[in-house]
Amino acid sequence: MIYPEFSEFRQELDKENPFSNLYYLDSGECFYIEPVFYTHLKGFKDLREKEFPRIIERMIEIVKKNKKVIFTGNYECPQTLTSDDFIILEINDITDPLQIFVEDKSRGSDYGD
Repeated sequence: MIYPEFSEFRQELDKENPFSNLYYLDSGECFYIEPVFYTHLKGFKDLREKEFPRIIERMIEIVKKNKKVIFTGNYECPQTLTSDDFIILEINDITDPLQIFVEDKSRGSDYGD
């Protein structure tokens, strides 16, 4: 997958994790972006366009600080399998501290059968 928001970083193919994009910063830190995380990220881009650059900046700050990060769609069941030295974060781990919120109004119908 091509994620244009991260095109400035070197991307490598990880044969062990073919569905997750692996990126490297020039200083050597690396991070994975799982497809579900990217879907959530795009939702923020669509709904909070003005704040979106802050989200990307914060992601890169976290990568620089922690060196190895997996941005996952589900912390309890990440799609990317790596060594234990990676930290695993969901979209809300990035956006909540920035106080950028999107209310999830999706719910089942109120009408019975």
